[in-house]
Amino acid sequence: MFRAGIVSAALLLGAGAAWGHAFVERAEPRVGSTVRIAPAQVRVWFTENLEPAFSTLEVWDQGGKRVDGGPAEVSPASPATLQVPVKALGPGTYRVKWRVLSVDTHVTEGSFTFRVAP
Repeated sequence: MFRAGIVSAALLLGAGAAWGHAFVERAEPRVGSTVRIAPAQVRVWFTENLEPAFSTLEVWDQGGKRVDGGPAEVSPASPATLQVPVKALGPGTYRVKWRVLSVDTHVTEGSFTFRVAP
């Protein structure tokens, strides 16, 4: 019985540590979506608040050229939202790359794509 309690406690503590990472909750444009109207900005909502000085968001076209129009910023209205303006986007597929530091000091990174229809 004592051993089962220790195992349960270890599992709970391990799960709690994993909850501290910032992962993508949703994005606009949506992950993997096709949009008819090119967005003026890309916004990504995370599961944890972000450390603004160490969080980045970049947008790349299918030719490997960066098309974001300035530095990414954490939204003043929502500290778990990272946003970046983008240049005028033509039809094509775009890759959004993110690297964030949550306020509890965990770094996560990843990418997703969206498509602008012709």
